[in-house]
Amino acid sequence: MIPQEYIQEVVRRTDIVDLVGSYVQLRHRGRTHTGLCPFHNEKTPSFVVYPENQSFYCFGCGVGGDAITFEKKISNLDYVEAVKSLAARAGMPMPEEDDKAGRMRSRVLNVNRDSARFFYSQMAAPTPEGRRALAYWRGRGLSDSTIRRFGLGYAPDSFSALRDHLRRLGYEDVELLEAGVIRRSAKGNLFDTFRNRVMTPIFDLRGNIIAFGGRVMGDEKPKYVNTPETMVYKKSKAMFALSIAKKSKSRRYILCEGYMDVISLHQAGFDTAVAACGTALTAEQVKLLTDYADEVVLCYDSDEAGRKATARSLELFSQSPIRVSVLNLPGAKDPDEFIKRFGKERFEALLNGTSNAIEYKLARIREKHDVATPAGRLDYIKEAIQLLAGRITPTERDVYAGRLAEETGVSRPAIEAQLKSAVAQAERKARRERQQQLMHQGVAEQIKLPYTMGGSEALGVANAEQQLVCALLKRPELVPRVKQRIQPSGFLMEDMRNAYEAICSCQARGVTPELGVLSSLLSEQDIATLSQLLARNYDVPLSDEDVELYVDRMERSLPKSRQAGRMTPEELDAYLESLRRKKGAGE
Repeated sequence: MIPQEYIQEVVRRTDIVDLVGSYVQLRHRGRTHTGLCPFHNEKTPSFVVYPENQSFYCFGCGVGGDAITFEKKISNLDYVEAVKSLAARAGMPMPEEDDKAGRMRSRVLNVNRDSARFFYSQMAAPTPEGRRALAYWRGRGLSDSTIRRFGLGYAPDSFSALRDHLRRLGYEDVELLEAGVIRRSAKGNLFDTFRNRVMTPIFDLRGNIIAFGGRVMGDEKPKYVNTPETMVYKKSKAMFALSIAKKSKSRRYILCEGYMDVISLHQAGFDTAVAACGTALTAEQVKLLTDYADEVVLCYDSDEAGRKATARSLELFSQSPIRVSVLNLPGAKDPDEFIKRFGKERFEALLNGTSNAIEYKLARIREKHDVATPAGRLDYIKEAIQLLAGRITPTERDVYAGRLAEETGVSRPAIEAQLKSAVAQAERKARRERQQQLMHQGVAEQIKLPYTMGGSEALGVANAEQQLVCALLKRPELVPRVKQRIQPSGFLMEDMRNAYEAICSCQARGVTPELGVLSSLLSEQDIATLSQLLARNYDVPLSDEDVELYVDRMERSLPKSRQAGRMTPEELDAYLESLRRKKGAGE
């Protein structure tokens, strides 16, 4: 394990505002910084960074923590790797440690690096196979510099060539299996995952190779073989070529379906082309793009599958602050073919004239209906009205209402009357949903009791526990005094009990109970809860008298809580019902 003192020093040397600011555009507001949350899609900032206690909290999705928590989530790392990453950022050498997971992660990345070098060398070798692979890439219109830039290569037609090579470099089979470059058959035999395929490496944001995509050069099946998910590769969170695109000055990204489309666009000078890893775009990938793009142009294949992918992607981007437009490719099935056939200048002209998301969706709706007939025209208007009543600006709504009237021959006042009714209905629905959300954001919803207690009494005790733990985080010097009166067993709520035990443990060892230290002792959810408490009490001075009040409230509840703790759920319900009846009779 990494020494707590070392973790403390890492956190001390890491300014959370600088760390978060390297991923999120922050705005300074008084004593805090705010921005759009990088962990969920939002258009109104609800993500807050608190420099004074070096924490963050999102009031939209509930994610919170310290610098280590942020690094874990933003870079998809485990705890130890997050500490290592921040240590490297702070220029701190790592202490000696026994960290099997960390060592394996490092070995897997090395396996991928040496595999990529092997694949490239096999393509560059003066062999019939190597020449055939190189001819394939050149035949796809790629220059030698592009081939080198993307690290393209070739996996030989052998069941053990890569394994034998990596074994000679000192790797063990367990490491090769963990990296996904070899597999085990049903009979227990080991074999290379990629055979007789041209290879495309996939990089993470730091430039590490985390996976590969292999494609046949003929018509064999399966056409593609990809690295399975590993400890370094989660396809739902990875974007192909984002490590290159993020260096561009442009904030307009081109989102393609396939790796080849991306590579062709980069060669043509469109250096913000990226593609989702996996079969379809995910919410995690949309969040990732939000950090780098102000606008995304969807540039999918022109077939039916591409249209479905476009529709799915538009829905995912609808909750994002990113502007989205759609590129249609007349005369070609994909961007790679279009550029080869018509050139990059024609592609750029198309790019600058892309239709926005509303126009694209209206066109798709119109295709579904025969607007030459009265019934088809009415169905088209009805569905288009629902679209225009959604999350668009009043100006956009006015413009497209006029267009809808013109193309259907229905009077504009009639269209506007229907639209006004649909907007009112949508707003009522949104208000109801917002009310439901607010009901789940109060103190009662944040409190997780291990059993059912009488309403106000339970909430009062639980709130006292939360406020006491928050006070100890803000004023650690009070821990010895509180320990004399409250034991961990005196807590009703498991998460607060865990936090209190961790705080007391730190104090006993002479370690300040900061979030950075506690994050190695508590679950991610518990850390998020503590971050929420700190955020809720950021401007609240917790005095000695407040702490005394919380302790008193908890002490008064101890006999009842211990009695309740010995009951079965059925006995507890009956007991609480009897208390409620007595209370009602007394009133």
